[in-house]
Amino acid sequence: MKVSTRGDYASRALLSLALHADRDVPTAVRDIAERTGLPQPYLEQILLALKGAGLVRSKRGVGGGYVLARDPADITLSQIVSAVDGPIVAGDFGSPHENGACDHEGQCVLLDVWADVGAHMRSHLDSFNLADMVARAQGRVVAVPATPS
Repeated sequence: MKVSTRGDYASRALLSLALHADRDVPTAVRDIAERTGLPQPYLEQILLALKGAGLVRSKRGVGGGYVLARDPADITLSQIVSAVDGPIVAGDFGSPHENGACDHEGQCVLLDVWADVGAHMRSHLDSFNLADMVARAQGRVVAVPATPS
């Protein structure tokens, strides 16, 4: 799996909000863009997708901007990436057939493997939350989740 630019930018933007979560004041998109080095017009689109997924809230007007909609410990990297990129899968190959019926030689075996790979990716990204990322960014030691075998 390759995390898209949108997934990376969304993660960086939410990490920035989490790093400044002690201020219960909305952060302007311009400020997030400056802190993260992300292009503001693209960041605005990403923040709208994150708002639609319920990960951030916005306030309009003077003093407006974005805040996290939930505690950083309750927002996983899987949720962030899914919000901007859609479901986390190893590929768009379809689902295995039921009851061993398979249209093409070996296809269903591979479809099952790809589905399993997607599940492992989701599980691994679910093991990281924004609170973990804040701790790492602040130099606090955080145990790295075990990689699924």
